[in-house]
Amino acid sequence: MSELKQSKYIDITTDYGFKKVFGSDTNKDLLIAFLNELFRGRKVIADLYYNKNEHVGDTEDIGTVIFDLTCTADNGERFIIEVQRTSQVNLKKRMLYYSSKLIADQAPKGNRRAWNYEISEVYIIVLMDGFAMPDAGEEKCFLHDICLCYRDHGKIFYDDLGFIYIELVNFVKAEAELVNDLDRWLYVLKNMSSLNGLSTYLRKPIFEKLFRLAEYSKLKPEEREMYNVSLRNKWDAESIRSSQEELLKRAREKAMAEGRAEGREEGIAEGEAKGKAAGKAEVIKNLLSLNKFSISEIAEVADVTIEFVKQIESEKATGK
Repeated sequence: MSELKQSKYIDITTDYGFKKVFGSDTNKDLLIAFLNELFRGRKVIADLYYNKNEHVGDTEDIGTVIFDLTCTADNGERFIIEVQRTSQVNLKKRMLYYSSKLIADQAPKGNRRAWNYEISEVYIIVLMDGFAMPDAGEEKCFLHDICLCYRDHGKIFYDDLGFIYIELVNFVKAEAELVNDLDRWLYVLKNMSSLNGLSTYLRKPIFEKLFRLAEYSKLKPEEREMYNVSLRNKWDAESIRSSQEELLKRAREKAMAEGRAEGREEGIAEGEAKGKAAGKAEVIKNLLSLNKFSISEIAEVADVTIEFVKQIESEKATGK
C-alpha cells in the first residue's frame, strides 16, 4: 500500500495511534496520567494493568464484545476506554451494556454468599471524535462526568459506577488558553497530527514522552503500514459522516419549512415536530437508495429506531 503524505506526528485518535500511545505496558504512565486528569482529583490511580479486550457473550445469541482498551487499577478499579467516531442512536445504552459486562464478570462461579457482591468500581471513558453527545441540545460542554444520583435532589446514590464522555468537537481552546493538564491532554488528542513540535504550553515530561512516541518518522515500516491503514479508515469514516450530515441537514431544512407551513394551521410546535419526522424519513429513503448501509447503520445515522427505518423501507417499497 502506498504511503500517505504525513504530518510530523501521528493522529492519536486513529485506532492504531490510540493503542500505540495508551495501549502498551511500557507506556501505561501516559494512560495513568490521562485518567488521573479526567477524574480531576476525585481519585488517583497509582498503577494499572491491561486486561484482555475481548469479552465473550454468555449465550450463543450474545456475540463477542471487543473493547478498545480495558484495564484494572492497583486497587481493583476497572476501566473501559472507548473511541467512538460516529454518532449512534444507542450510544448510551451500549456503554451501559459495556459497564454491565465488567460488573457481571466479577461474580465468582461459586460461593456467592462469601463474595457478598463485593463489586469493584467500574468506569467507562468514551472519547467522542467528530460528533456531539446524543440529546445534548444546545450544550457545548466538552466533558460529561456522570454517576447514579437521586432524581429529586441530586445527591449521589452510588459513586462506584461512572461514565465520562469527552466531546472533542466542543473543545476549542487554543494553546495559550490551556490552564491545566486536562486541557493539555484534550488539546493534543484533538490536534496532535497538525502540530509541528512541543510548545512551551506543553513542556512537561509526560507530554515530552508523548511527542517522542508519536513521531511518524520513528515508526518501523510495518508500524507505518498499520498506521496508514488506520488513518485511511478514519478519513473514510469522516467522509461518510460528513456526507450523511449534509444530507440530513438539507432534508431537515426542507421538511422544517414544509412543517412550519402546515404549522400555521395546526400549531407551530406540532408542525415543526412533523417537519423533523419528515426530514428523517427523507434521509432514510436516500440512504436506502444507496444500497450501502444496513438497517442498523441507517438508524444510527438518522438517530431513529430500527423499527422506524423498517417502516420507511416498507413504505418506499410500496411506493408511498
